[in-house]
Amino acid sequence: MSTSKNVFISHHHKDDKSVTDFTSLLAGKNYNIRNSSIRVNEKNKERLEKKQIPRKTLERLLRMKMRWAGTVVVLIGSQTHSREWVNWEIEQAAKLGKRILGVFMHGGKDSDIPENLEKYGDGLVGWNSEKIINGLEGKNVGWCNSNGEARSSVNIVKRVACQ
Repeated sequence: MSTSKNVFISHHHKDDKSVTDFTSLLAGKNYNIRNSSIRVNEKNKERLEKKQIPRKTLERLLRMKMRWAGTVVVLIGSQTHSREWVNWEIEQAAKLGKRILGVFMHGGKDSDIPENLEKYGDGLVGWNSEKIINGLEGKNVGWCNSNGEARSSVNIVKRVACQ
């Protein structure tokens, strides 16, 4: 039986291929990801470069896409920590009360972790389908370094659902 999850994947646009790799990794475990994040195709790239999309419009669109998702996954690669939009997306996800799960891509380093993931994240795992699925299912997966060793979180985040 296949499981499906609505997920927003925060990533640096140069890591678009890793988004596909991520969904493929989980699909191999009968876990279907419905990703609501924005991918940078040529049309979107051109419109963004020409500033044809006002920032407020893009922010509103991203918040709508995050509301739809149950979890926000942050793919961590070599330039993720320096991306303004990734940190903004993490902060917005926290404001929306979303579960936030960091995932190291192959080659990701501890120095690549976005500041806001440390502030608001619920866990950080390696490129491991079992741990990722557990995180998507709401289980406590803890925090790891880029080499896979367990570490403590910087901040303790406890999310409470309103009744």
